[in-house]
Amino acid sequence: MAKRKKKKTARSGPWKVFLYTLIIGNVFLLGYFGYVWMKERYAAGIRYKAFGIPIPGSYSIHGIDVSKYQDFIDWESVQEMEVEQIKIGFAFMKATEGVGNKDALFKRNWKKAKEAGITRGAYHFFISSKSGRMQAENFIKTVKLESGDLPPVLDIEQTNGTPPAKIRERALEFLKIVENYYGVTPVIYTNVDFYKQYLKEDFDRYPLWVAHYLRKEGPRIQRDWHFWQHSETGSVNGIGSKVDFNVFSGDSAAFRKLLVP
Repeated sequence: MAKRKKKKTARSGPWKVFLYTLIIGNVFLLGYFGYVWMKERYAAGIRYKAFGIPIPGSYSIHGIDVSKYQDFIDWESVQEMEVEQIKIGFAFMKATEGVGNKDALFKRNWKKAKEAGITRGAYHFFISSKSGRMQAENFIKTVKLESGDLPPVLDIEQTNGTPPAKIRERALEFLKIVENYYGVTPVIYTNVDFYKQYLKEDFDRYPLWVAHYLRKEGPRIQRDWHFWQHSETGSVNGIGSKVDFNVFSGDSAAFRKLLVP
C-alpha cells in the first residue's frame, strides 16, 4: 500500500514573529503617547498663586532655566503666568552634557517654548575632564539656532579633578568652536566662586550668566554680567517642580541686541 504524502505547510514562524513585534510596538507607542498626554495635562493643571520667591524689583526681564528634571512642561501656562506685571520672558534649557549625552526633553522644550512665544536658549553642561572639541561637536549636532534665539551657553561649574590650566584650555576650545560655527559670541554660566578661582580674566570677553543666591540686588562679582540666576526654588504655572529664576541686566533693547540675528 502506497504511503500518503504529507502536505507541505507554509512556515508561519517568521510572520508570527513580525506580527507579534508589530502589535507590541504599537502597544508600546500608544502607552508612551498616553503617558506624554497625561503628563502634559498634569502640567497644564498646575497653578501657583505666585512665584514663591522674592523677585528682584529693579529688573524688567525675567526668565527661567530648565532640564529634564522639570519633567514635561506646559509652556503655554508658563507664558501666560503674570504676577504684578512680572512675566517669564526667556528660558534657557539644557541641551547636552559631556561628549555624547543629550537631555531627554531638550527637543520637546526647544520646540514648545518657541511655539509659546518664549525666547529660548540652549546650554551645554561642561565636563572639565573631557575634550572641549568633542563637547562642542556634541552641542552643535544637537542644537539648531534660529534668528531670535539666545546665544549658546557653556555651563561650567565643576573641575572634575582637572587642573585649572587644563580647565581653561578646554573651555576656551569649546567656546571658540561654538562661536565660529554659530557666528555669535557664547555666554558662560557659572557661579561667583568658580569664576574667580578658575576662569578669571581669560573669559572676560564673554557675556556672563552668573549664579549667586540669597542676594537682593545683584551678584557679588567685579566684572559685568548679563544674566543673574538669583534663585533655584521658584514656582511657575505649568511646571510641577521647583525651577531656577533669572533676570537680565539690561532693558529690552539690550536684550534684543544679544539675540541671534
